Amino acid sequence: MLTRLEVDGFKNLLGFTVDFGPFTCIAGPNSVGKSNVFDAIRFLSLLSDHTIMEAAMLIRGDVETSDVRDLFWTQGENRLDHFTIAAEMIVDPTIEDEFGRPAEATSTYLRYEIEIGYEPAMHRRASGRLVLLSESLNYITEGEATKRLGFPHSATHFRRTVVHNKRRSQTGFISVREFEDGPTQIIVHQDGAGPSQIAPAMNAPRTIIATSTTILTPTIVAARREMQRWRLLTLDPAAMRKPDRFQTDPFVTATGGHIPATVNRLLAEAEAAGADPHDIYAAIASRVAELVPVTNVEVDVDEIRQLLTLFVREQSGARLPAASLSDGTLRFIALSVLLADPFAEGVICVEEPENGIHPAKMAEMLNLLRDLAVDSYRAPGIDNPFRQVITATHSPFFVQLQRPDDLLVAVEARVKGPYGLPARTLRCRPLHDTWRAQAGEQAVGPATILAYLSSPPGAQLEVPELQGV
Repeated sequence: MLTRLEVDGFKNLLGFTVDFGPFTCIAGPNSVGKSNVFDAIRFLSLLSDHTIMEAAMLIRGDVETSDVRDLFWTQGENRLDHFTIAAEMIVDPTIEDEFGRPAEATSTYLRYEIEIGYEPAMHRRASGRLVLLSESLNYITEGEATKRLGFPHSATHFRRTVVHNKRRSQTGFISVREFEDGPTQIIVHQDGAGPSQIAPAMNAPRTIIATSTTILTPTIVAARREMQRWRLLTLDPAAMRKPDRFQTDPFVTATGGHIPATVNRLLAEAEAAGADPHDIYAAIASRVAELVPVTNVEVDVDEIRQLLTLFVREQSGARLPAASLSDGTLRFIALSVLLADPFAEGVICVEEPENGIHPAKMAEMLNLLRDLAVDSYRAPGIDNPFRQVITATHSPFFVQLQRPDDLLVAVEARVKGPYGLPARTLRCRPLHDTWRAQAGEQAVGPATILAYLSSPPGAQLEVPELQGV
């Protein structure tokens, strides 16, 4: 669970901080920088599995033509040559290393910080590269968690269940040693007694998090596993319409692929546990029925071609394959399958969840997203998966449905830039009298969101006033 994100110098983000709860909706106009928040989260996630340069290229999208300097804050001719990202997270204490050996993390509430720099090319025809300047992983004590976890939750059933710390050393799990006349060193500290490992930062193609695979450092591995579970859902109708092979990895992908294989796995797991597998179909179908009139969702198994195909049965009796369903229905099905999967954990980022959904059905989409998130008044478990949902929207309908505690308003702010000049950047403001505002964050009133609630400029139709009301 990602509880706090701090970004400085990455894209248009300067001195940016945001606290997250189980469900958060960031609302704001286009091009204000909401996507950059998701990019910072995704960049950390990519660093857990890829080299620094690979992660940067994947964030840029077009690997062949990407310029990694676009990741750094720019103002006119001025461009920063470094950026920092910090994340505070709650991790699963039980991990397995790359060899399947189990271990327990010493601490479950962690703060991870990384600084990335740009090193110019040695000659004109080559491209520059990103370098690791600093990396650290420290623990947050149970006492500190009382103050830092500001979102509404049960201390007994939630916080004391997920936050543990057995670390007694003053040193964290990854630390930095700097020298005036030598390269910065990154030091890896074992959870228990044992020698530390030292590596020069500048020459590291990967982060320490990405290279930690041993049970000697289970807390670092736990942080890596957590960040591997952070994903940006970019639900692609083409991916959601495809059937799956029997050998397909049975988990819904970030594009919404592998829905039939995932449902088939859930059926098998239910049957192995002695439950009625049809309850899985019923749970998914009842959720989808809130959007469209269906009576069942099922997977057709083609033994000859070894294909799994998703079908929906409408109230009329028609049986339609996924290939015949609308984009909005497919998105709703993908999220409903994730809801039914207790192993779909981690941070789920969703941009513009309102796409393909009729305004009259926005409440159903919002309720589905809220239900995906962990209930912070209960202990996480198989019936309360440790999931977190962060959405970004510019839909006036979606904004009006939000609970004040869940809403952040994305606004453009003017700050003093790195070169002493005024600069524009992003701020996410809570509403007055919400938990973030009570924690001291600068809040906004209803007037700030009036732009979402009024008619757009040039509107040709207006709702007539009702007489006698």
